[in-house]
Order: sequence, then structure tokens, then C-alpha cells
Amino acid sequence: MKKNYIRPLDIKHGRIDMSHGAGGKAAAQLIEELFLAAFDNEFLRQGDDGAVLALPAFDPAQGRLVMATDGHVISPLFFPGGDIGCLSVHGTVNDVAMSGAKPLYLSASFIIEEGFPLIDLQRIVKSMAAASREAGVPVVTGDTKVVEQGKGDGVFISTTGVGVLPPGVSISGRNARPGDVLLLSGSIGDHGVAVLSQRESLSFETTIESDTAALHTLVAAMLAAAPGAVRVLRDPTRGGLATTLNEVARQSGVGMLLQEAAIPVKPQVDAACELLGLDPLYVANEGKLIAVVAPEFADVVLAAMRAHRLGQDAARIGEVTADPHHFVQMATRFGGRRVVDWLSGEQLPRIC
Repeated sequence: MKKNYIRPLDIKHGRIDMSHGAGGKAAAQLIEELFLAAFDNEFLRQGDDGAVLALPAFDPAQGRLVMATDGHVISPLFFPGGDIGCLSVHGTVNDVAMSGAKPLYLSASFIIEEGFPLIDLQRIVKSMAAASREAGVPVVTGDTKVVEQGKGDGVFISTTGVGVLPPGVSISGRNARPGDVLLLSGSIGDHGVAVLSQRESLSFETTIESDTAALHTLVAAMLAAAPGAVRVLRDPTRGGLATTLNEVARQSGVGMLLQEAAIPVKPQVDAACELLGLDPLYVANEGKLIAVVAPEFADVVLAAMRAHRLGQDAARIGEVTADPHHFVQMATRFGGRRVVDWLSGEQLPRIC
């Protein structure tokens, strides 16, 4: 039921103040007129501190629960192809999906800085709601806190996702075996370059947009095409393709050999990375996945990826090797080899 507030929120000119995080009328009004208006669904309408949800049976033989959580502190908040709102949905949906699970529900927690424009907050929340509905994964509960001006950098969003893993599906970074094939769903580095193009200290012109997207339907198509063939799934976010493959190599106790010529990189991304002194292999992605697949099913899974709108540019980029040192190596275009090592730190902070 609509509360009788003194006046509606002034979205166009209003700003967040400390009362919006104090739990009183102002906080209730912000939740009702901005958050509930965007995320409206039957679970949120319960109006309690937690949502009562319908879940599959807890019998492990009928499926298992998967839960993932992620914090989003990206700067700037708005970038070509997306914003912190849709990114916070896609990031957590993808974390759940990388285990092979079907994402079901999301929670969202907002930390908002005093003075933040309501019109920008509404834009973020609407983007988040649109991404949630497109993915078919509703935001069912949440929380809002406000911090003093100068202590929050606009807005931070933390999301948690719950999903169900079908029986018989076992996908883990521990599962890669020598001889397995490495598949990549599309071009790398798009998200990182799109975000960097809007940074105050680096701003430059580019047509590249972030690849941010929810990947769970692509995962479902891959698993359906060859049940049991996909051993590992990862979305190469912070640290990019190189870091993610090093993580999997160490987890599984194997090595990897990449083919440089097979890794798709858009010319604009390549040019931007050359300008900035970056390696596309380490630049973040938000709508791509890496799959480690049993070799006898690699062509079938690759065809399923290319038949999906989010995998049209999928490629076979290398293979898993037996290597006691767990090195990720790359065969270069010039016929040599180089080690694709871990970075000692993060080359692009605040990228997701």
C-alpha cells in the first residue's frame, strides 16, 4: 500500500542525504518510490527483512544449491555499453552460472554517498532492474546504507545470487585434464577498454563498448549440447584471460598452451592497449567465458556456442598440457613461445 509521504521524491533535482540511510520515513520513501518501483516482484512485496522463496527439493539427487556474492566498485559508474547497475546483475548471475547452475534469485545491497544525485541513482537502479528481468533472475531482497559525503565515492553495490545445480553436473576449476581443449566465447578486453576510455585521467575516443552480459543461457546451451563434456567454466573478469587460466592451471595441477593467432581481439582494443601499454590478455571482460572441454566433444560444444548470440565469435584457443610447473604458455604468431604469467598486482583497478 502506498504510504502518505509529505511529497514525492524529487528525482530530477534531489540528492541523497543521511536521512535516506537512517531507517525512518525518508529511507522508507526512497525504498518504495525508487527501489521497489524498479524491482517490483512478488517476493519483494512480502515486505520483510528476508524473502521467502520457492526452491527445488533439497535432495542432492535432485539438485544442489549454488550461492555466489560479488561487490561492485567500478569507476566511472557509467561507461559505454553499461553501468554499475547492469554490471552488478551480470557479474553475480555469471558467477552462479560458471558452476553450471541455473540462477534463480538475487539480493542487492547499496552503499550510497551523501549528496549522490537521485536521478543518477534511478538510472542505475532502472538499468539493474532491466538486466534482472532480461536474465529472468529477480532481485528479491536488499538493503540500503548511506555514508557521509567524501566517504563513499558515489555508490557501491553488492549482489548475492542463488541458483540450482542439476544432478550429474560437475564443473570445477579442479577438473582440467591434459589433452582437454580451451574454448573462448568471444573477443577479449572490450569491457576494460570501454571503462578506461571514460576515466578522467585517460579519456580517449573509441567505438568499443563493454561486453557486460548474463551468460547463463549460453552455459545452458553448451551443457545441453554435450552433457558431461564441459569440465571447467570461468568468466575472465579482473586480471582477464591470462589470470583466469593461471588460476585454473594451478587448481587442476596442469599446464596450458595457447595459440596467439586464435585468440580474438578487436582491432580497436588492440590499438587502445598498445596506446596505454597494456596486454589484452590481462584486461577485464564481463560477458565472456572460458570453457575447458573434453577433446572428443570440443567441436560440438564450440558449434553450440557459435549458435548462441553471446558466442557467435567463439574460438578454440589452445589445450591443456601435462606440466609439473603449471605454466600457461603461448605459441606466438612468430613461431616462438612465451610464458603467460601471473601479474604481481592489478593492472586496472576499479574495473568491476
